[in-house]
Amino acid sequence: MTKILLLSDTHSYIDDDILKYVKQADEVWHAGDIGDLKVCDTIKKLKPLRAVYGNIDDAKARLEFPENNRFMCEGVDVWMTHIGGYPPKYNLRTRDLIKENPPRIFISGHSHILKVMPDKRYNLIHMNPGAVGKHGFHKVRTMLRFTIDRNSIDNLEVIEFPKRY
Repeated sequence: MTKILLLSDTHSYIDDDILKYVKQADEVWHAGDIGDLKVCDTIKKLKPLRAVYGNIDDAKARLEFPENNRFMCEGVDVWMTHIGGYPPKYNLRTRDLIKENPPRIFISGHSHILKVMPDKRYNLIHMNPGAVGKHGFHKVRTMLRFTIDRNSIDNLEVIEFPKRY
């Protein structure tokens, strides 16, 4: 069993509240708009990190992380990208690829809106953890955590923080 912490849109922000959950995870996945790479460096000192760059990320982030990260976790096919849309409104860049070879979990960030929903057409689960950084229109900072055990995705939990300034 692998305990996953999924976050996005940190926009250079990380604090002890986030790190408390990082320490409880086996792996951390970041769905882009990292901002300052110190965010990832801090996470990587504690846990393995899988990430993608987002539209605000600079050339350094784009050299370190891919636009798309497709990987297997405990036998579950995962595809993570920053801007991907959601069922049934995937963007042009992802729509045909999902249709041709759908993952089991499709993760995107960007919208700052937490959303988890099934796509029965392609038998996948779409996840967007919202935004855990302080920059943006969102009122509550959010992350997701869940477990993957062989082919089973379980124990999904929303983690919320007030958007303190």
